Amino acid sequence: MSRLQFAIALGLTLAAAAAPGQEHWREYPSIERGWYRRDAPPDQAPGEFVVGRLMFPQVRRGYMLGAGPGDWRAGGTAWTVDYPEGDRTFARLLERLTTIDVRLVEQPVNLDDDIDAFYWPFMISGLVGAWDLTDAQAAKLREYLLRGGFLLCDSFYGTVEWEGFVQGIRRVFPDRPIVDLPDSHPIFHSVYDLTDRPQIPTWQHLPRGYRNDGAVARWRAILDDEGRIMVMIAFNNDIADGWQRADEYDYPQEPANLAISLGVNFAVYALSH
Repeated sequence: MSRLQFAIALGLTLAAAAAPGQEHWREYPSIERGWYRRDAPPDQAPGEFVVGRLMFPQVRRGYMLGAGPGDWRAGGTAWTVDYPEGDRTFARLLERLTTIDVRLVEQPVNLDDDIDAFYWPFMISGLVGAWDLTDAQAAKLREYLLRGGFLLCDSFYGTVEWEGFVQGIRRVFPDRPIVDLPDSHPIFHSVYDLTDRPQIPTWQHLPRGYRNDGAVARWRAILDDEGRIMVMIAFNNDIADGWQRADEYDYPQEPANLAISLGVNFAVYALSH
């Protein structure tokens, strides 16, 4: 059995065990909806792998992409960056490139909703330089991660946004270090060998590809006691832009391909750990 086959088989077993209590699918307004809009796939049948999207309250810090001060629980705020387009594109890519049984729509996850978070073992969070988790939300996220959950933090750049991210993640893990991942780490080789990882640019700032002082891609993580990645930190990158912009003529192909390959690696790593 190959690495990919083993990872998928194990992950599907774990995900299927959680399926009966899952919350119904729901959709919110996005801060990006004025740019493009893809309707939800007509087939929303359950799948063993679901792309979770972490919802969070925000503060206005760094680059907010025009997000207003509205109620985060109603959408249209920072957490909806690259949502839902990036999530649905990622789901379709996983369906096309792997044998994972993927649900083709994402699942927004509100940490205030009882035990909902624990049904979605893979979550993405963008613009995390702006998150402002409550103590209760931080405790729920900590439990989720320690129990095997995986969080990809994406789409944030520069010193100000990094400091905002650290301030938030320290509510979750006050003492766990943030480490730079070596090129040899298994997450970069779970399916594709990705030793070379140039910056994945944000579309809004092409051709430069980054904002603020975020010129150098950083690949960092927070690990559990066994060395498993709980929080994958794609700092100074916009992986979700690479997914959803891959077919657009003005988005560079090399970083788009890298974003797709990283997404597959992250999903398989999360399922197998």
